[in-house]
Amino acid sequence: MNGTAEQALRRLELTITRRLDGLLHGAHQGLLPGTGSESGDSRVYVPGEDDVRRMDWAVTARTTVPHVRDLIADRELETWALADLSPSMDFGTAETDKRDLVVAAVGAIGFLSSRMGDRFGALVIHDEYVHRMPARTGRPALYGLLHSLMEAPRGRPVPDAPDLAEGIDVLSAARRRRGLRVVVSDFLDARPELDPEAERPWERPIRRLAARHQVLAVEVIDPRELELPDVGRVAFTDPETGKVREVHLSPEVRRRYAEAAALQREGTRVALRRAGVAHLVLRTDRDWVFDVAQFVLRQRRMSHVARRSGL
Repeated sequence: MNGTAEQALRRLELTITRRLDGLLHGAHQGLLPGTGSESGDSRVYVPGEDDVRRMDWAVTARTTVPHVRDLIADRELETWALADLSPSMDFGTAETDKRDLVVAAVGAIGFLSSRMGDRFGALVIHDEYVHRMPARTGRPALYGLLHSLMEAPRGRPVPDAPDLAEGIDVLSAARRRRGLRVVVSDFLDARPELDPEAERPWERPIRRLAARHQVLAVEVIDPRELELPDVGRVAFTDPETGKVREVHLSPEVRRRYAEAAALQREGTRVALRRAGVAHLVLRTDRDWVFDVAQFVLRQRRMSHVARRSGL
């Protein structure tokens, strides 16, 4: 590992452990609060409160009374992250590039998971492959994983490159131990769907993933993806295809672009909500550590209210 990358990783670890580490101490065993994923004892099903997906059919058939199987907290979780390093992530007009924010998000989850003894692995969408980095414990293994992400070449247009849906399918297909699954991407589609209620190409795969694992979707955004500046004629390059097009950024063009971007973002939010996954937004022009901390605290408050309400 070269000196520059080593220093960057040390700064990242120091930032995370100083500002986020205290958030994960206590009863919770992972980044998101929850009951766990290992099967426990059966008990009588409570309509309206229990998840029918946890129904214990063997006990139900034997007793003729509906039973569910409780979940107990895992003692050694296995956390996996899917990192989108496709060409659209090599973009940034603010404090950092989207790619750097992907590495930061994966690093935050990795450092916090490893400090609790969890195994951490990653899948990476880059060029024509979905690369696999095995789940391991320990700081040296995590440093090696993050170094590989930092040193990966910039993405290039590749025919039939794997998209986000394919990456999620690969993450879901492997019969790995249950635990937290994190998808870090801009969730931008090759052909944007402007109807917020329409199904996204990656929606079914992430719903299948959420049926077995606890899932966190981290959406990475740059402000220039939301609105365009008033700078006249500009040449735009599609990072996924390499095509170049000149556009005059008139007030009407900028207005229509902002409307389309807002609809795209709303569609992502709606699709992730339908899939039943947690949704964290990180922006290149904001303090990402603060946003992660606020997200974790908000999730904990919601979990506490749900427990007190008996939901």
